[in-house]
Amino acid sequence: MSLVTPSIDPRLAAIAPGFRALSIVVDAAPITHPEVAPAVLRQACQQMLNDDVPWADAHLSGWDEVFKAFGAKPKRTPCSASALRKRVLKDGSLPPLDPVVDIYNAVSIRYAIPVGGENLAAYTGAPRLTLAGGSEPFDTVKEGQPVVEYPEPGEVIWRDDLGVTCRRWNWRQGIRTRLDSQAQTMWFILESLPSMPLTALEEAGADLVDNLQRLMPGAVAHRQLLTL
Repeated sequence: MSLVTPSIDPRLAAIAPGFRALSIVVDAAPITHPEVAPAVLRQACQQMLNDDVPWADAHLSGWDEVFKAFGAKPKRTPCSASALRKRVLKDGSLPPLDPVVDIYNAVSIRYAIPVGGENLAAYTGAPRLTLAGGSEPFDTVKEGQPVVEYPEPGEVIWRDDLGVTCRRWNWRQGIRTRLDSQAQTMWFILESLPSMPLTALEEAGADLVDNLQRLMPGAVAHRQLLTL
C-alpha cells in the first residue's frame, strides 16, 4: 500500500477556519468495468439537478469567501466544485473524459465539494497546502501550448518539492501531476469547510472509494482526515 501524508500550513487557519480534508491514496488495479464511470457521472448530475444536498449553497458560498480572503476573484476563478456544477446547470450533464476523472468529478458534483485527483508517482516529496512565495513554477496550457506560470505571492497553492501542483487552492491543476486511468498510484483530496457536515465528507470519501473499486476491482484505498 502506497502512503502519503500531506501537510497543511497552519497559517491557513486565518483564511479558512475549520477547514478539513479527506486524503485518499488508491493503489490502482486493472479497469474491468469501464461502464461504471459514465453511469456514476450521469447519476451525480441528475441528483444535483433534482435532489441537491442541503449544504450545497452554503458550502460553495463559503469557498467564495475563502478565495476572496487570499485575494482571488471567485467569479473569475471559482473553486473546482462551483465550476463543475455551473457546467451541469448550463448543459444538464458533463461529457465523459476518463473513467477515473469521471468518478471523482461525480463526487464533486454530487456533494458540492472540491475534489482533486493526482498521479502520486509524479510527485517529488509529499503534497503540501501552503501560501505561495511567487517563484514556484506551475506548468499548464495556454492557447493549446505548454507554458509555465507563477502564482501570486500569498496565493494558496498545493505544491510539492518541484513546484505548484494546483493553483488558487483547488481552481486549476497542473499538467505534471495530472491524473488519468493509467496511473498506478492515485491520490485524491476532498476539501470541505464547516458548512458541510463531517459525516457528509466521510460519505463522499466512501462513495469515491466504492465507485473506484467497482471500476477496478482489487484497488486498495487508505484514508486520512486532515484538519487545521
